[in-house]
Amino acid sequence: MKIDFAKLQDQYQLYKTEIDEAIQAVLNKSNYIMGEEITQLEESLQEFTKAKFAISCSSGTDALLLAMMALDIKPGDEIITTPFTFIATAETIAFLGATPVFVDIDEKTYNLDASLIEEKITSKTKAIIPVSIYGQPADMQKIQDIANKHNLKVIIDGAQSFGSTFNNITDSVWGDISTTSFFPAKPLGCFGDGGAVFTANEELAEKMKSLRVHGQSKRYHHKYIGMGGRLDTIQAAILNVKLKYYEKDLALRQEVASKYTKSLARKDLVLPYVDKKATSAWAQYSVRVKNRDSVQEKLKEAGIPTAVHYPKPLHIQECFEYLGYKKGGFPISEIVSEEIMSLPMNPYLTDEEIEYIIGYF
Repeated sequence: MKIDFAKLQDQYQLYKTEIDEAIQAVLNKSNYIMGEEITQLEESLQEFTKAKFAISCSSGTDALLLAMMALDIKPGDEIITTPFTFIATAETIAFLGATPVFVDIDEKTYNLDASLIEEKITSKTKAIIPVSIYGQPADMQKIQDIANKHNLKVIIDGAQSFGSTFNNITDSVWGDISTTSFFPAKPLGCFGDGGAVFTANEELAEKMKSLRVHGQSKRYHHKYIGMGGRLDTIQAAILNVKLKYYEKDLALRQEVASKYTKSLARKDLVLPYVDKKATSAWAQYSVRVKNRDSVQEKLKEAGIPTAVHYPKPLHIQECFEYLGYKKGGFPISEIVSEEIMSLPMNPYLTDEEIEYIIGYF
């Protein structure tokens, strides 16, 4: 048997007629930039998340940039975040000339450990960026309480977690600005790059709408230094179709995760932990194994793909050497990075495929 990690083709075939018609409609109108499908998508995202404002953009990375630019993050500012994440989280901070300040992760959820945040706050700290790793939000109540106490902003990196919740509230609604990614392999993915930002603040929403089109207030009149951060109309059209079925896909992801957990419970693995106050979008199903390389090789030989999210924490990446961190500085992140391994996860894994995967542990 050969397993497909994400089964993107299966999903396309499932919704092929609607997706093809949606794409063709854009082609017929040739309105490829900021077409009516953009407005339709943003309204649907608002309805789905209950966020007051949803603004689509060109990627999850650009969503983070838009959020920080809207909050006037400047060179010399500090932003507290996690070293156990995709580089975009901290890369965008550094790109704006600000300084990523890392805090270690919780050993069970792998999210930012809220109990360690306050000791890293200085007069230069302007914001906290928790990452909803593998699809599960961090402890947003504790993080929000700390931010309120110290007058800090909260930007959620929800690239992996669209549709997840904390305290029965979607993580698109927590924080001052929440971001997500529609990269194809994400739980809700388009057929290229795409992302969105969410906020309850009308002023921030209007500013981000302007920033994504080069800071324009009207055509060729520029209020801000901005960026080319628009989502293209074809991607919006695809997302409009897929969003209609997203609740079903989330439920199927939960079923797959539950089957994995039930069957792997007695194996020599550390299984994913979901906080009782949270739900996960299950972007990944990641386990920890002591002998990862050999396990991955055995699975590969059996036609079972795996992935490592993430093999090297950001504080020991070459590009962040200038921050002065050393190996051993964030021990939980380092241990997890050496043991973590993601199994195939998508809504369309069959019971037969799951049983086949489990049989190799």
